[in-house]
Amino acid sequence: MSHAVQGGDQDTSPWGWVKSIVSWLLLLVVVAILALTIVIPRLTGSTPYTVLTGSMRPTYPPGTLIVVKPQDPAQLTAGDAITFQKESGNPEVVTHRIIMVRQNSQGQTTFVTQGDANPSPDNPIVPEQVRGKVWYSVPYMGYVNSLITGKQRALMITIVVGGLFVYAGFMFVGAIRERSRPGDDEPDVDTDDADTVVLQAVDPGAAVPRSGHRRTHGGSSR
Repeated sequence: MSHAVQGGDQDTSPWGWVKSIVSWLLLLVVVAILALTIVIPRLTGSTPYTVLTGSMRPTYPPGTLIVVKPQDPAQLTAGDAITFQKESGNPEVVTHRIIMVRQNSQGQTTFVTQGDANPSPDNPIVPEQVRGKVWYSVPYMGYVNSLITGKQRALMITIVVGGLFVYAGFMFVGAIRERSRPGDDEPDVDTDDADTVVLQAVDPGAAVPRSGHRRTHGGSSR
């Protein structure tokens, strides 16, 4: 007994569905990582940094990518994790948590910070040293951020975004073609069963002419 198979270019087995789901999940993961590490910071004016030391363990271990968003210093409070210049005018920055907000008699505000894993606080800093408040973090992606900079990052965005659009378009077109293929809903025809039906239809019909043949060419009708 033979069975016709239609739509052979799409695997509808359970394993085929699993592969399709995994492909889409990987696509979504890549898009999410790209958005969190590059697209969103660029659109919001935030800055991604890589955590290099363990002073903020366990919240931000080394290798974590933190995205720092500009923040009005007047809105910062104790408990906020901020990125700031260690020394005013020095481009080197560090990310620690505010443990105290002070204001002197002249109305000048200073912040006392400390790393979550450090035993002692840092020297007080002034608002001009603050670069922003930690908005969100992505574990392990800091290593990638350190390797890819400048033109390489712009090129990577173009390649990844283009590849994702092509891949998504390919899968979408494939699904549309599969749904619109004619004959997909027609039942399969089993040729062995068809032959059996024909033989069964012929045999009964063969008995009818034999009875008529007797009446025509048999004994005399006189």
